[in-house]
Amino acid sequence: MNIRTVSFDHPDAVRLNDRVQLEYADRYGDEGDITPLDPAMFEPPRGLYLIVYDDHGVPVATGGWRGQDRNDDGYADGDAEIKRMYVIPEARGRGLSRRVLAALEDDARAAGRTRMVLETGTKQPEAISLYMSSGYELCAKFGLYRFDELSRCYAKPLATAGPGSVPHGRRPAAECEAG
Repeated sequence: MNIRTVSFDHPDAVRLNDRVQLEYADRYGDEGDITPLDPAMFEPPRGLYLIVYDDHGVPVATGGWRGQDRNDDGYADGDAEIKRMYVIPEARGRGLSRRVLAALEDDARAAGRTRMVLETGTKQPEAISLYMSSGYELCAKFGLYRFDELSRCYAKPLATAGPGSVPHGRRPAAECEAG
């Protein structure tokens, strides 16, 4: 398995996004997540989008973060918001979401973000379990779904990068690969 940085409009990202939207629609009985997303939101240094490829070059998991600052939707200065975390059903149970999450946290921290935030729903217990076991705690609701009773928002402080850290976007590609 290896993790690659791609644009949000990369063909593999579009296909995986279509799959996660179908899963949202199936779980929630609606059209999926209607949060407006633009590829520019995930461009470094204000964001990042990752895809995990298996040993045959097949895209099997995805996730990204986008920078947020204090606004009327409930975000705080320095927030990095996780979006489109997804692992295809055939690749679940291999720890891929945990690897993507760690890579996103590391990158957001290196970019100077101070808190990682995310919104998920009550019909995604696997996601809630992943985030809680990774140190995320319930927080005040934010974003498009902040008034939805099925929505849950979580946050985790990001410790600032210490001396000797590599500046955002400067990590060698080999450091992004997951074994």
